[in-house]
Amino acid sequence: MTALPAGLTTGTYAIDPSHSTASFTVRHAGIAKVRGSIAITAGTITVGDDLESSSVTAELDAASVNTGDANRDGHLVSADFWHAEERPTWSFTSTSIKSDGEDHIILGDLTINGVTQQVELPTEFAGTAKDPFGNDRAGFEAELEIKRADFGLTWNAALETGGFLVGDKVKIALDISAIKQA
Repeated sequence: MTALPAGLTTGTYAIDPSHSTASFTVRHAGIAKVRGSIAITAGTITVGDDLESSSVTAELDAASVNTGDANRDGHLVSADFWHAEERPTWSFTSTSIKSDGEDHIILGDLTINGVTQQVELPTEFAGTAKDPFGNDRAGFEAELEIKRADFGLTWNAALETGGFLVGDKVKIALDISAIKQA
């Protein structure tokens, strides 16, 4: 039985989409990074008596991608990439949570573009706070790296100088604020 982080109490926490972000970074043309975000639309963190009885679920809106360039965003939601019209939701469902010193590893199934892969999500508990409206909040930060090809995201263009337009490695960062439910 692995103890909960200090300050985190048992119960169900709803991820607050207006105070949570999912962002990504990918290499472009081998020389620069493109950054973007995708809206988290729903999620639940269930905190049990210990880590083994806790769980996490989350849903993201594939069509909400924002890279700061409307043309690129349109291309990303097209059939060339994640075909948001046919596969509008990305999801994560934990399968287990384990301690890694003060941090935690959430193992789970990540579904992007209709393809599910098991991933390890190194997660840091950022603490708890009571907001001005009396809500008990818990914060979490996590980062992982995936390969686009593992999720069927294989569109690319060869460069004259060698290499490809879009890198295969994608870094994903999550900053989560969740509200404890009554």
